[in-house]
Amino acid sequence: MHGSCMQPDLRRNRMLIKEEFLKKYNIAENEFRSANISFKELEKIYSHYCSLEPTLRSISRDFLDQYLYDTERAGIHSYRYRLKDPGHLIEKIIRKRNESLNSYREINSSNYYKYLTDLIGIRVFFLYREDWRGFHEYITSQFENNPELYVEDRLRDFDEDPEHWYIAERPKSYRRIGDSKIYDKNLIDIKSDGIYRSIHYIVKYKGYYVELQARTLFEEGWSEVDHDIVYPYFQDDVMLKDFSTLLNRLSGMADEMSSYFRRLKEAKEQYQMEEDHTL
Repeated sequence: MHGSCMQPDLRRNRMLIKEEFLKKYNIAENEFRSANISFKELEKIYSHYCSLEPTLRSISRDFLDQYLYDTERAGIHSYRYRLKDPGHLIEKIIRKRNESLNSYREINSSNYYKYLTDLIGIRVFFLYREDWRGFHEYITSQFENNPELYVEDRLRDFDEDPEHWYIAERPKSYRRIGDSKIYDKNLIDIKSDGIYRSIHYIVKYKGYYVELQARTLFEEGWSEVDHDIVYPYFQDDVMLKDFSTLLNRLSGMADEMSSYFRRLKEAKEQYQMEEDHTL
């Protein structure tokens, strides 16, 4: 699990230090000003999130115990979870307001958790890409998946009932152009405008959003390296992006080979069964 409010890097009595924060997250002063939000408000969000962390951690563990602990039932190889790092939370708010001020204009310390759907993040892993369908069928059988409940306006559509658990957005698959077409567009949105690979589900659970990311072990390996080196502060570095793209291609090839390897094993098993049957 990543950083929490108990760690001492930028946290002094749950307070942000502006100069340290901007330096650590590679945010220029003009970028901060263009986000058009006071640092005092960001400090209030930071402090509130620190007080909320124990609740979110408890909710995370409840979700894991109830839905993912039995990996065979869930149709996955393994899983991991994290709470969003408090510093990354503030950095994301600044970045999102720069990208789309109108969409995040009303965000503040009393409603930020309605805007950001990844305060609780859970990743589930497959051995093979094709295994996505079994997990999709499982998770959509556990939570209501009604398109009428999909969130369009973060404030207006937020369900205040903590007992109403449901899928809050249409599931999305991110894949590279050229990847095997294994996803069903009738079940999930398919996006092919980059090199990122993952399937995303947003679940409303016990009053808060839980982001589920589903991917293969090879996709996770690339994602971890890319996140550590490139995302989100060096996305304009051409050399680093080129190396990340190469590693992404290699992970994609590994997934293709793994799927072929399994099909070869299944074909051999089928052949052996037919041979045994004729004896």
